[in-house]
Amino acid sequence: MSEIKKILILGGGFGGVNVLKLIQNKFKNNPNIHINLVSQDNYFLYTPMLPQVTSGLIHPNDITIPIRKLCKQAEFYHASISYIDVKQKLVTITREFDGKVHALDYDYLIVTLGSSTNFFDNENIEKYAFAIKTVEDAISINSHVIHMLESAAQTSDMDFKKELMTFTVVGGGFAGVETMGEINQLVRDSTKNFYPSIGDENICMNLVASKDFILSELGTKLGRMATKYLKNTGVNVITNTKAVNAGEDFVQLDNGKTIPGMTLIWAAGIDIDPVISELECNHHKSGKLKVDKYLRVLEHQDVFALGDCAFIINPETGKEYPATAQNSIHQSITVANNLHSIITGKTKLREFSFKSKGMMTTLGRKVAIAVVFGFPITGSIAWLIWRTYYLSRLPLLEKKFQVATSWLADLLFKRDLTFIGLIKNKYLTKVDIKSDTSSVKDFFNEN
Repeated sequence: MSEIKKILILGGGFGGVNVLKLIQNKFKNNPNIHINLVSQDNYFLYTPMLPQVTSGLIHPNDITIPIRKLCKQAEFYHASISYIDVKQKLVTITREFDGKVHALDYDYLIVTLGSSTNFFDNENIEKYAFAIKTVEDAISINSHVIHMLESAAQTSDMDFKKELMTFTVVGGGFAGVETMGEINQLVRDSTKNFYPSIGDENICMNLVASKDFILSELGTKLGRMATKYLKNTGVNVITNTKAVNAGEDFVQLDNGKTIPGMTLIWAAGIDIDPVISELECNHHKSGKLKVDKYLRVLEHQDVFALGDCAFIINPETGKEYPATAQNSIHQSITVANNLHSIITGKTKLREFSFKSKGMMTTLGRKVAIAVVFGFPITGSIAWLIWRTYYLSRLPLLEKKFQVATSWLADLLFKRDLTFIGLIKNKYLTKVDIKSDTSSVKDFFNEN
C-alpha cells in the first residue's frame, strides 16, 4: 500500500474518539494514512458523569478531555460541520472563532455526530428550560441552583420562597433520573448545612415521566424500585404525564395541572443534527442514517456511520440499538476493523453485533440500581459497581485521578456553593485576516 489514504472523522464523542484511537493504533506511524477529525467542541465529554457536574460533585474539567491530547497522528479541526457532499467526497466546515469556511476532502468518511436536545417544536419549553446535554448545560444548571438557594434564603415571602425552591425535571430516562437525584441531594444538603432559613418543607422536587414508570430500560421491577427510593428522598415522581408548556415561573402538564416554580430541566428527547438530515442517502424516518451490517451507509461504501446519528438494527431482537455510550464504543471497534480491512485489501469484513453486559444508574449518594449480566443489583453495591466501571472507562489516567479525588472529597467535605456568573466570549466577525496580520507586524516593528 503506497497510495495516500485520507480518513475524515466527524464528531468528537464516544464514537469519534474511540475510532480515532483504534485507527491510530492500527496504522501506527504509517505515512500513507492521513487522519483528520472535526468537532465543534475541542474536547471529548464523558457524558455518563454529566449529571454530577450539575450538583458540583465533580468539576467540569474532570470529565472533559482536550481532543488534541488524543491526536497522536491526526490533525484536529475545531469547527462545525456545514455540509457533507458524498458525491464529491467533500465536507465543508466553519471555524468556530471567526466563521472562516474550509473544505476537507476524504477517501473514507466516518460520521459519528451526536444528537442535540429535542424540544418537539415547543418554543416556550425551549426558551425557559435548561437542557442536560453539554458541559455548558451542566454548569448553567449548577449556577442556577445555587442562585435559587441564595435568593430563597433572602426572601420572607413564603410563596415566593417555595417557587424558588421548586425544581422540575422532565424525562424519566437515565439523564433525567440521575440529574434529579443529584440536584435533590445538593439542595437538601445545602439547605440543612448552609441555608437554615429556607426550611426543608419549602423544597419541592418533581420528576415528570411520560411512561408508566421511570427507567424503562432497566425493566418494570427496577423502575418501580427507583421510583420508591426517589419518593422516600422527597421527590414527586409524576408518571404517564407530559409537559406541554412553560414560562418563567411555571410548568404546565398535559393532565391540566400547573407546577409553579422557577426551574425546569428538560431531558425528554434527542434530535438529529440537520447536517445528517440533509445528507443525500437513505434515512430512517427518525432522520438517522441507514447502515448495512458492516456499519457502512447504504449506497456509499466509503462512508461509515455510528452512534446517535446511525440507525442500527440488533439482529437478535430486530429492534434498534439504543443510543448509549456502551453501544457507540463497540460500534467504533467494528468500524475501525472494517476500515483497516478495506484499506489493507482484506475482503472479509466484520458484522456488527453486540449484547449489552448491563445497564446502571445512580439515584443519589451511595445508592444506585443496575442490571449486570441479567441480574438486578441495588443499593450501595450497585453504587460501587457504577463508580468502579465508569471510572475505569475514563480515557486518561489524570482524569481518573481527578474524578476519584472529587468523589473522595465529597465523602469527607460539604459541597462547594460558589456562584459563577456569565462568562464573556469574543468572536471575530469583521476582521480581514491578511490586513490584521500586517497591522500586527507594523505594531511590533514600531515598538
